[in-house]
Amino acid sequence: MSELLIYLDGKYVPKSEAKVSVYDHGFLYGDGVFEGIRAYNGRVFKLKEHVDRLYDSAKAIAMDIPLTKEEMTEVILEALRRNNLTDAYIRPIVSRGIGDLGLDPRKCEKPCIVVIAQGWGAMYGDLYEVGLTGVTVGIRRNAPDALSPNIKSLNYLNNILAKIEANEKGGDEAIFLDQNGFVCEGSGDNIFVIKNDKVYTPFTISNLKGITRATAIELLDEMGYKTIEANLGLFDLYTADEIFVTGTAAESAPLTKLDGRLIGTGKPGPLTKRMVEAFEVITKSTGTPIYK
Repeated sequence: MSELLIYLDGKYVPKSEAKVSVYDHGFLYGDGVFEGIRAYNGRVFKLKEHVDRLYDSAKAIAMDIPLTKEEMTEVILEALRRNNLTDAYIRPIVSRGIGDLGLDPRKCEKPCIVVIAQGWGAMYGDLYEVGLTGVTVGIRRNAPDALSPNIKSLNYLNNILAKIEANEKGGDEAIFLDQNGFVCEGSGDNIFVIKNDKVYTPFTISNLKGITRATAIELLDEMGYKTIEANLGLFDLYTADEIFVTGTAAESAPLTKLDGRLIGTGKPGPLTKRMVEAFEVITKSTGTPIYK
């Protein structure tokens, strides 16, 4: 099997040769942005939306990406073609670039661009059928007035600390609260709560404006359910009829146990099952074609 090819600053190089300087501010300080994108059945799902969000994240940290959106789109598609992929996970990364050991981003002359495309299966395996176990973590989500969760930055330590705690507690996913005790999101996905045939999800001021989240809201609307954005507490999660989470890597997955409590019947609920099925249909049938 040939070695995976990685896009690195204008060239497609073998994985073993894809190297970044130790003076890169992405490595030194997490100074950069990224996206997670999926390809299904020869099409890249919501590619425009992901590229737009990448550039929004870069703008939010005052970094100019040295490619146009159209050029970035073509780089992503070509990375898939070079690796003969039809179903894949794609990770475009833009760091501030090579600087010095100081913090000043003005010392970085040019951002570094990396695009990784590789094969990818179901993130949670058979848990889509039985449901995830969630645990509330003590670590709080980054406050929006400190580091906005809507910047998809290379500094993911907040998420990793939550994942470490979830691992220690035996959970498949961590559930973040903000500093006021409101529910935010998982360590890598957004949260939807169903109660009395109504659907709720937290405001995005304290969690990522997920592209899969937006897709779920559209699909729910088509099913006749208007999603209500609201401040939610742990009580709302513990007493929910159903909970599901959404994310590019996670897709749409049921959460059936939280902090030792069964959610609803303890099995994926009817609306959650419809969402999982609807999401599978839309991802397999829409998107930007990889091969013309």
